[in-house]
Amino acid sequence: MIDLHSHMLPGIDDGAAELSIALEMARMQIDQGVTIVACTPHILPGVYQNDGPQIRRAVANLQRAIDDAGLKLLLKAGADNHIAPDFAQQLRSGQLLSLGDTRYVLVEPPHNLPPVRLDELCFGILVADFVPIITHPERLGWVDDKYDLIKRMADRGVWMQVTAGSLTGRFGNRPKYWAERMICEGIAHILASDSHNITERPPDLAAGRKAAERLVGAAEADLLVMGRPFDIVSDKAASEIAPIRVERFYGAVRTDGDQSRASNRRGAGAFRVGLRRFLW
Repeated sequence: MIDLHSHMLPGIDDGAAELSIALEMARMQIDQGVTIVACTPHILPGVYQNDGPQIRRAVANLQRAIDDAGLKLLLKAGADNHIAPDFAQQLRSGQLLSLGDTRYVLVEPPHNLPPVRLDELCFGILVADFVPIITHPERLGWVDDKYDLIKRMADRGVWMQVTAGSLTGRFGNRPKYWAERMICEGIAHILASDSHNITERPPDLAAGRKAAERLVGAAEADLLVMGRPFDIVSDKAASEIAPIRVERFYGAVRTDGDQSRASNRRGAGAFRVGLRRFLW
């Protein structure tokens, strides 16, 4: 498997606090069958003052430490790039980073409020010959009210990355609901761990893949964690990458207790009807 979103660089953001934790995260990745990890720390001016050159140096240093420890794990440089008005320009200058110097780039919107003209920003990234990948849309606080925006962007060539822990319930019922829905409706392109440490948010891509298989079958689950991530690090054109194919769907997607039971039943029923139309 290939994990394209991980905060394992030590001491650079809210991820691994020190080298020993980063090395243990590497061991955990290897133990579950991950061979390539993209190190993607936050780039958020005023909070995490990282930039492309700094991240590249940190990745090289961690790769040396991993090699010295006898661990078989290949690192790629990248970033969890927070949105900025001149996003495409910063990508070209190297201040922001794509995934392994490919055309694919992680884009993190604000969590609590929907940004103005997010779709226009992503369109500008596409016009600049990059493919934006929205990180963990299922965990955004505003996804309930703006799910139509997520779907519209996916239809227009923006990729979506769902977090493995969302599928397993690590972040609660609501992110689990939206993660399952995005997977089942065929708008999630890749699954990644977004791991930060070895306890609360450990590398867990294998568990996420297993959860995805229960929803959409083994073939699509493998594409989420192996096929499409491999094509991304190979810089394959998006038009040539395997499309999303939903094979099957088991049961109703759950919602949390914020809604009434009747509302939940209506929502799940409408979702099943919509999904049947999508599939058949």
